[in-house]
Amino acid sequence: MKMKKRSALFLSAALFLAACGAEETKKETAEEPEKVADIKVASWSQPITEQTNLLVDEKKGFFKDNGLNVEVIPGAGGGDAIKNILSGQADIAFTDPGSLYFALDKGEKLKVLYNIYPQNVFNIVSLKEKNITKPEDLKGKTIGVYSLSSGTRQNLLVMLNQVGLSEKDVNIVETGLLNFAPLMQGQVDATAATDTGLVIGKQKGLGDVNVLEVKDYLNVPSDVFVVTEKTYEEKQDELKNFLEAYQASAQWMIDNPEEAASLAVDYAIDGKNEEQNLDIIKLRNASAVSSLTEEKGLGALDTDILQQGADTYKELGLVKNQLNMEGAVEEEMVPAK
Repeated sequence: MKMKKRSALFLSAALFLAACGAEETKKETAEEPEKVADIKVASWSQPITEQTNLLVDEKKGFFKDNGLNVEVIPGAGGGDAIKNILSGQADIAFTDPGSLYFALDKGEKLKVLYNIYPQNVFNIVSLKEKNITKPEDLKGKTIGVYSLSSGTRQNLLVMLNQVGLSEKDVNIVETGLLNFAPLMQGQVDATAATDTGLVIGKQKGLGDVNVLEVKDYLNVPSDVFVVTEKTYEEKQDELKNFLEAYQASAQWMIDNPEEAASLAVDYAIDGKNEEQNLDIIKLRNASAVSSLTEEKGLGALDTDILQQGADTYKELGLVKNQLNMEGAVEEEMVPAK
């Protein structure tokens, strides 16, 4: 009888200790922080309104909820973004195809993972009185660009090339970022700009204009996400999680432009005017979609159009080598629709 009691006591004690151990394990598991991966995105610009979806994770948690802590590193052009991933200062470059082509031309090993803006956002703007209604009308004209190394000049050359003209057929001058002032003052016949630049120009008093859009002649994307081959090989899971989160953030901004415009006031350096924010966000949302993204989802890559862009850069003498974009584009990294 005593033995039975003793056994019962031992069994009760064992069960109690097991329960305590299980409870302690639960507490440890609950207290154990989830693993968070750090991802650094090198931008081509300062934090601006059109990138609001990338800047508001503190509020929206797109990346945090995917196990990522994302830091955006500002830059001064797509070339800066590429330099930052080549030097190891960042993991992902938010850059333009031109800067990508220049780096590939120098032999850099890079991978294109996601098509941020499949629509080309560059344009050529002229006052109505100049009667410039087609690219051929630019022959003999003086055209302003941000700088001789900017996307405005490169995309102007692409447009001219598509209609059989070259840089020799026009007079290109640097006007700086405030390029609409020289246009309004009659110092240039036309100016190369972007869709968002045109919005700001109109708000500053630019009158009736004719607009030639580069996408109507060769619709090379405006921006893409690029990584080094080393990062691509070593951070597959983190990159997939980042692209999923970015795709979700882009869809949020498309679905909620007013909310994004409101948040841009606090997160974008150019975001103080909420009405202007909304105009810019709507333009950038439009540039994020295409017939291909409708079919395959946001971020879908078109290797053929990137190849056409590379071939045109070679024809223009902007790059020296024939580039093989098929070897640089990784379509399977884009999250499925």
